[in-house]
Amino acid sequence: MGQYVVAVDVGTGSARSGLYDRAGILIARAEHPIALLRTDTIFAQHSSSDIWRAVCVSVNEILRNSEIPSEEIDAIGFDATCSLVVLDSAGRSLPVRPGIPENWDTISWMDHRARHQANQLTKGNSDALRYLGGVMSPEMQVPKLAWLKSCHPDTWGKAGLIFDLADFLVWKATGSRVRSVCTLTAKWNYLAHQENSWDDDLLAKAGLGDLVDRAGIPTGSGQTGQSAGALTADAAAQLGLSAGTVVAFGLVDAFSGAVSVLGGDPEENGRAALIGGTSSCIMRLSSEPEFLPSFWGPYLGAAIPGKWIIEGGQSATGAFLDYVIDIHGNRGAAAKPTHDDILARIEELRQSEGLDFARGIHVLPDFHGNRSPFGDADARGVIHGLSMDGSLDGICRLYWRSMVAMALSIRQIVEVMEGNGRRLDQLVLGGGHARNALFVQLYADATGKEIVLSAGDEAMMLGTAMVAATAAGWHEDLVSSCRFMRRQEKVFRPDPAAQGLLERDYVIFRQMQAHRQLIRSMDIG
Repeated sequence: MGQYVVAVDVGTGSARSGLYDRAGILIARAEHPIALLRTDTIFAQHSSSDIWRAVCVSVNEILRNSEIPSEEIDAIGFDATCSLVVLDSAGRSLPVRPGIPENWDTISWMDHRARHQANQLTKGNSDALRYLGGVMSPEMQVPKLAWLKSCHPDTWGKAGLIFDLADFLVWKATGSRVRSVCTLTAKWNYLAHQENSWDDDLLAKAGLGDLVDRAGIPTGSGQTGQSAGALTADAAAQLGLSAGTVVAFGLVDAFSGAVSVLGGDPEENGRAALIGGTSSCIMRLSSEPEFLPSFWGPYLGAAIPGKWIIEGGQSATGAFLDYVIDIHGNRGAAAKPTHDDILARIEELRQSEGLDFARGIHVLPDFHGNRSPFGDADARGVIHGLSMDGSLDGICRLYWRSMVAMALSIRQIVEVMEGNGRRLDQLVLGGGHARNALFVQLYADATGKEIVLSAGDEAMMLGTAMVAATAAGWHEDLVSSCRFMRRQEKVFRPDPAAQGLLERDYVIFRQMQAHRQLIRSMDIG
């Protein structure tokens, strides 16, 4: 057996690959951008061929930089955003929107074209909605597919293979059409815990009675940590790996993050994963199913075999901060400031102005809808207290208060998650937000919880490496792999002085939500 596995994490803007040894140490890392086509605020498309190319480039780069022979690599694993790839039966790309080239064959996770279909399915009250907190989200695959069949029947009529992105990558690597239990349960409303796993009533109401055949989905699903097969000769040549290398079943990216930070101790221990990136979510494991309004799940085995997982989230966090810079960023300068520029200046301003820095600006961060706790894709953001200050310091104040709003939103989600009597003491933070020291402490201060860092911004890749190691047979099960490969932890505790100020902010935050709802009710018609 070899000494290494490869983990591939495909996000919204790039494909990242990591080479890991048996102890879970990252030996080499590479990243390559992927394209996103956005013609407005609703539609967002990728190209699956562009994504596969970026994956291959990044994997080849880590092999070249590490100088590790391909024969030393036992397995490869994939995680990805819950984007939707549409192909014909021969695997050729089909356009997912009229008027765009056929290579744009992938509906991005953040695409909200199916809001009407999602609302109609919510009203339909099918049994599967119990496992979605009672609300169908336009970010799920069934409403997107209902939109595709209704609004782009030419593509639907030609479709023969439709994949969640992680399953597409496994198919490209192995030729296997078997789907992951993670992707099916978390994004396709597949009820893995029961014998008849498809909710026929839901599919009928969506007009998708032919979904399983049209998408080319075989019976059954692959468990997290199992092998999906071996690399084909063609895929191995493109990736720079050896034919026959084991390929693990794929995961949705946030679930892979949860594996890395919770998988080594999956019992009910007062912990939840906080995965922060382009969007953010809080995920908790349990031995028995728990149901919460607007929370996605419970899903059996989507992260750890035999364990249920539930998820509450924010539809746009990192993407919202990008938007803040794009719209308000330093209008008099030759170039917009970067996130690092802004964060460095915020540190300086907070040092000089104290904890009251930027007070008077208040934000509701739901610029791309609200996943939890309202389950309202039509919710919109609010900014109170703007002046005409277009300077760098002005954008820093808005940026900081937007961060505060996102942290307060996490507090609200945590409060709902604790509403069933299961207290949370620690949030284990993973994803891009873990790189940001301001965010780490802010999450602690806003939620009143200890924030634990272990895998940090590497959480998704490390979780996928753990899954690949299990598929390679390094350990007897996924929990064992997680325990053996996990990182040391560092704990950050709330600052009482900051908590007091944020308590006042939270009262205002909740009042703004009430006012928003009142205004929306007055604006109808």
